[in-house]
Amino acid sequence: MNVGLFIPCYIDQFYPDVAIATYQLLKKLGCEVSYPMDQTCCGQPMANSGFSNLTKGCDVNFVKNFKDFDYIVAPSGSCVLHIKEHLKEGGSPAEIEKIRHNVYELSEFLIDILKISELQASFPHKVGMHVSCHGQRGLHLSSMTELVAPEFSKSEQLLRMVDGLELLKPVRADECCGFGGTFCVFEEAVSVKMGKDRIEEHLVNDVEFICGGDTSCLMHMEGILNRQGLGVKTIHLAEILNSAL
Repeated sequence: MNVGLFIPCYIDQFYPDVAIATYQLLKKLGCEVSYPMDQTCCGQPMANSGFSNLTKGCDVNFVKNFKDFDYIVAPSGSCVLHIKEHLKEGGSPAEIEKIRHNVYELSEFLIDILKISELQASFPHKVGMHVSCHGQRGLHLSSMTELVAPEFSKSEQLLRMVDGLELLKPVRADECCGFGGTFCVFEEAVSVKMGKDRIEEHLVNDVEFICGGDTSCLMHMEGILNRQGLGVKTIHLAEILNSAL
């Protein structure tokens, strides 16, 4: 299948290893993967700040880069959700509808499209899983604890296929880390306090790594961990799944 690799701008600039791991993982799982070189920001930061009317240029560029792929895959639930919900211009109605229907967050693509049931990956460490709000509540990648409904998590389903990995869940499994896009800039003190609370619950479990599907959340928590001099590291889901394939 023909897959377009959609790499959010902050991953491209600050965490290229996540992009590389995603590319390698998809290739090893049999996908024909291409990375459109002219892609840039999807427009989410502007939309989050109330300026969605200024994202037309981002829409035009996104459609131009990704309209011909069967599937579009990104290691970021928040950016995928933005495209699904807010892409409205930049191409014909058919092109826009195709993109919005065929753009997937990585774990969603692996479980729902590739239907992965086993992985030859190894990561012998204690890992805490961070559930990001956009992925959970927007893309429905996992269940919500406030609902009386069957429990599920696509990321956890994948992590449980990894040899040697001990998955440890915090008490409040789906608590926000406080990043929230531009929220962490405009409400810095609240954002940091939420991040500290989130990290504390993982520390109780004596984890070595905090894993997540959104590098933005991991970046927020990584900054707090580093400033406090703690030894816990953050790691993207793609990096673990690609660890020993």
